[in-house]
Amino acid sequence: MAKTAADLAVPRPPIEYWRRYVHDDLPPILHGALACFVEKGFHGTSIRQIAERSGLSVPGLYHHYESKHALLVAIMQDAMTDLWERTQMALVEAGDSVLRQLQLYIECLVLFHASRPAVASTTITETRSLNPQARSHHISLRDRQHKALDDIVDAGIAQGLFGTAHPREATTAVITMCTGVSQWFNPAGELTPTEVAARYQHFATRIVDAA
Repeated sequence: MAKTAADLAVPRPPIEYWRRYVHDDLPPILHGALACFVEKGFHGTSIRQIAERSGLSVPGLYHHYESKHALLVAIMQDAMTDLWERTQMALVEAGDSVLRQLQLYIECLVLFHASRPAVASTTITETRSLNPQARSHHISLRDRQHKALDDIVDAGIAQGLFGTAHPREATTAVITMCTGVSQWFNPAGELTPTEVAARYQHFATRIVDAA
């Protein structure tokens, strides 16, 4: 029986601080698979290439993961779990202030996509490579992440703090803007992830027409 996304979830240490990214803590096999997917795409990558990148034989790789697809599912599950846990920690820090919730949600999303660009971009671009069951599960996690921002903006409108007449389009625009950071951010560039987040917080407040 094929394993589900939950079965393939990577055990990860607890996140001590949601803003901190010390290193990419994917296991070596997934790290090797991710590097191959970034370079060649999912369909352009062979199991043998992943095994070589990971320092394993092909049978050794199959001992851990039953297929190339299972590797992709595990990478994407890890990404969405990591982002969600960090988002929840950020919202707890924000407290009851809807404006602060918006600001920290944006900061969390930007920091994730600037700090884990390879896994973030793969999660976006390779959704099409998932089988129907895995794709449905991944989309449910993506929708959960999106709904968290929908709820913040809806609360801001209800409290008279946000004036946008188009909340769904506003949240989609904000999320698209933030996730795009993984495509262009350069760690050696002029801006730090925190500085990018601060600018995007400003953009987001304008998009939702914050009072």
